[in-house]
Amino acid sequence: MVWRVFLQFLYLGCVSFGGPAAHIGYFRKVFVEQKSWLNEQEFAADLALCQFLPGPSSSQLGYAIACRRGGIPAGIAAFLGFTLPSFLLMYGLAVWQLNIAEGTLQFGIVSGLKLLAVAVVADAVWGMANQFCRQALTIILAVLSTAVLTWAMTPLWQFSLMALAAAVMAWRAEPAQNLVGIKTDRILLTCLTVFVLLFATCLIFPTGIFAIFYQAGSLVFGGGHVVLPLLEPLVGEAMSKDQFLLGYAAAQAVPGPMFSFSAYLGAAINPNAALSYALIATTAVFAPGFLLLSGFRGIWQQLSTRPRIVAAIAGVNAVAVGMLAAAWINPVASSAPHDWFALLLAVVGLIALRSKRVPIMVIIVVFAVCGAALY
Repeated sequence: MVWRVFLQFLYLGCVSFGGPAAHIGYFRKVFVEQKSWLNEQEFAADLALCQFLPGPSSSQLGYAIACRRGGIPAGIAAFLGFTLPSFLLMYGLAVWQLNIAEGTLQFGIVSGLKLLAVAVVADAVWGMANQFCRQALTIILAVLSTAVLTWAMTPLWQFSLMALAAAVMAWRAEPAQNLVGIKTDRILLTCLTVFVLLFATCLIFPTGIFAIFYQAGSLVFGGGHVVLPLLEPLVGEAMSKDQFLLGYAAAQAVPGPMFSFSAYLGAAINPNAALSYALIATTAVFAPGFLLLSGFRGIWQQLSTRPRIVAAIAGVNAVAVGMLAAAWINPVASSAPHDWFALLLAVVGLIALRSKRVPIMVIIVVFAVCGAALY
């Protein structure tokens, strides 16, 4: 059973292009319509929980589906299978980019991909704003977060804004009627204890490779793109902005989870121990989401009916929009080429992404070719 789950998700990890939204569509088609591993109601419940928690929602959804099929061992097999192809591709890119010199063909391709990052992040901000900023208060929180984090993109400000937004939104929400206590179990308590102990250890010793990526994975609400503003200030001193943006742009091109970006960053941070650092970074960034998912699966039905909890997460998601908007301003847009053709290409790329009619691989090839020809 576990081996079959691994192979099924390995196949999906090789063909699932298009980001988290596309991954969810693939999972529904394969596991609900074709294989009947779960029904529509179970799929919707698992998806809602994964979008509620921090972490990579599509990878968490695959984990939850596999756990229904064969327990936690099957869930781990699903994660390994779905992540392995993108991990290998991003690790290989990190090793290759160490030899890029200005004026070479590779440098031009990198410049084109940096322009692609401008379009991709703008598209992500647009989409997330439409989804998470539909009330006046959430719009205000997103704009405030953008302003503050453009001025100071630090983990302290990020966490403070998330906590403030959650508190404000929860305070304004209507209290639940006929409230009953939440029934906890041993699995929830164990997972929460491990999560909190690891997070506290990372705060005490914040500079290690595991600590950097575990903190980021603990705070990624609103989608995989939010990992960009969370990781950039944490790894900024260990690599150049060009290296960072190359990896982010490339993460759009590979199948599987966007969190595989962490494999690239880990390898680039320490080229002398590239593989071990890539493995540690990838494990650390995925771990918080999977710990919380494993714990909260049993009580999600109780939590999903509490308006103040739902409102608090809505506030955090609004801040996530502001974080990504601030990251678009700096380092994404500020580090890209600034000539008139670069602006035109970025606008055309954004239009193509918003239309959802042009395959992402076509867009990537066009940007890479234009970069190689012009830069």
